[in-house]
Amino acid sequence: MIKNLLLWTTITLICIAAANVSDPAPTPQYTADHKLLRPENYREWIYLSSGLGMNYSPVSMGEDMFTNVFVPQWAYQTFLKSGKWPEKTMFVVEERNSQTRGSINQHGKYQTDSMGMGVEVKDSARFPETWAYFNFNENTKSAQANPKAACFQCHEDHAAVEHSFVQFYPTLKPVAKKFGTYKQAAENTDRGPK
Repeated sequence: MIKNLLLWTTITLICIAAANVSDPAPTPQYTADHKLLRPENYREWIYLSSGLGMNYSPVSMGEDMFTNVFVPQWAYQTFLKSGKWPEKTMFVVEERNSQTRGSINQHGKYQTDSMGMGVEVKDSARFPETWAYFNFNENTKSAQANPKAACFQCHEDHAAVEHSFVQFYPTLKPVAKKFGTYKQAAENTDRGPK
């Protein structure tokens, strides 16, 4: 009887320990030829914000798209404690079409098909400028970093907190301000690219 009780107690403790083991924190993974692998399960990360029809040019780019921004839980928790993004942080910016009329909807817009996603990575061991940017469509499994003149320079010039547009993330803006990492000048409306 005591042997059985000890056996069941041991099995129970092993099951509890196994249940508490979580997946490793999502960090950037690369192919042998230095391409970023498409992040898996990013929709399980922390949702930061959405935009609709956001465009950094005064000229419209056509139909308004939604952008949904996600960051891994571990990076989010570090930001909440410091106002800074840790090494290996990834942002996923998911792009989706918008639609006005459908089903019972008569006004406003809702999200529809995926149009791809952008991924921003902080990895100073791999990138001399620390941050790099990648684009994926629905079928892309890996991607090369975009040229520096594209996303990098815009983030360098206009991001409120180290290459991230925290000025558009309402729950993180007060955190960055509290830690003194927020660049107030990023809110100037006359600073956008021409």
